[in-house]
Amino acid sequence: MAAELKPDVKLHPGAHAYGRACAQLADRPRRWLVTGVAGFIGSHLLETLLSLGQQVRGLDNFMTGHRHNLEQVRASVGENAWKRFVFLEGDIRDGDTCAAACTGIDFVLHQAALGSVSRSLEDPLLCHAVNVSGFLNMLAASRAAQVQRFVYAASSATYGDHPALPKVEAQIGAPLSPYALSKYVNELYAQIYARCYGVETVGLRYFNVFGPRQDPLGAYAAVIPRWISAMLAEQSVHIYGDGATSRDFCFVDNAVQANILAALSTDPAAINQVYNVAVNARTSLTELHTSMQAMLRLSCPELLPQAPQYGDFRDGDVRHSQADIAKAARLLGYAPTHDLRQGLRKTIAWYAAPERLEPLTDPLSQA
Repeated sequence: MAAELKPDVKLHPGAHAYGRACAQLADRPRRWLVTGVAGFIGSHLLETLLSLGQQVRGLDNFMTGHRHNLEQVRASVGENAWKRFVFLEGDIRDGDTCAAACTGIDFVLHQAALGSVSRSLEDPLLCHAVNVSGFLNMLAASRAAQVQRFVYAASSATYGDHPALPKVEAQIGAPLSPYALSKYVNELYAQIYARCYGVETVGLRYFNVFGPRQDPLGAYAAVIPRWISAMLAEQSVHIYGDGATSRDFCFVDNAVQANILAALSTDPAAINQVYNVAVNARTSLTELHTSMQAMLRLSCPELLPQAPQYGDFRDGDVRHSQADIAKAARLLGYAPTHDLRQGLRKTIAWYAAPERLEPLTDPLSQA
C-alpha cells in the first residue's frame, strides 16, 4: 500500500509528451486564462506558463486565494516574464466578469472553486453558487468568446460511494457531499456544452493535490500543509478516524502537466473526456504521518515529534481513494514526474525554509 515509502524512482521513464508540449509552447506562445490564479494550483499553472513564454490572464476574487502567491510567482519568474501577466480581480458568479476574462483567450484553465467537503456541508448554497453557477458562467463565456478549449478542475470526490479500487473514470457512485455533487454537475454541464454547442472541454479529476504554496491555515486547510504547519510548531496533528483512511496523494507538478497536456492535445479521442490526475498509489493517513515526521526530522532535527491524536470520522469523507491513470496516460501522454515521497521532500523543504516559518500574510502589492 505504501508505495511512496520505497526509494525514489523516476515515474514512467521515457515518456516525452509533456516535454514536447512545453517545447511547442515555447515556439508558439498562446493566450491563457487561469481562473483561481491566486490559489494553490492556479499559481503553479501561472508560474509554469509564464516560464514557457506564454501570455496569461488571471482571474481571482481572493475568497481562498492569496496575493502573496502571486508575489511569489513574480519573484520566481522575474519582471520580464511578469509583464506577460494581466490580473483581473473578480468573481466567477458574475457573468460580465467571466465574459471580460474570456475575451481573446485561446485556452481556459478553470481552477476557481470552493473546495472542502466539510465547507460544502456547512454552506451548500455557497458551494452551489460558486462551483455550479460560477462554472456555468465560465462555460457560457468561453463559448461566446470562442475559446479553443476549456480545461477544468474536476474532483475525485465524484466517485462518491463506489467501492472499487483503483478508481476508473467510467464507474462512479452516489455523491457523499454537496461538494462532490457540484463537481459531478460540472462534468455533466461540460458534456452538454460539448454536445450542444461544440465547446471542447476536458475535465481533470484531481486526487489530493499537494505542494508548495498550499494554504496551511484555516478550518478547511488540506491535510498535508495543515500537518506540516502543526509539526513545525511541535503540535500534535488530528487524524479523523482510525488512521487507515487512505488517499492517492498527487504532487502539484503532476497536476500542472495534466492541464497543459489536456489543453494542447490534438487527438480527437482525447477531447470531451474526464481524466484521473494522480499517481496510482494509496497511502493511509497513519503512514503519511509517519513519513512526514521522518522527513521533517531530517530537515529540522531540533523538532520534538508528537504522537497523532485520533478522533471521529468526518461526515462525507470517502474511506479509500486510489486512481487508475491509464486513460490519461493513453490519451494525453500523462506521466507523473513525482511520487508522494519526492513531492513531500520538495513541499517540506519549502515550508521549512526560514523565511516561511512565520505565518504568511499578504504584502501590499500590485498583482
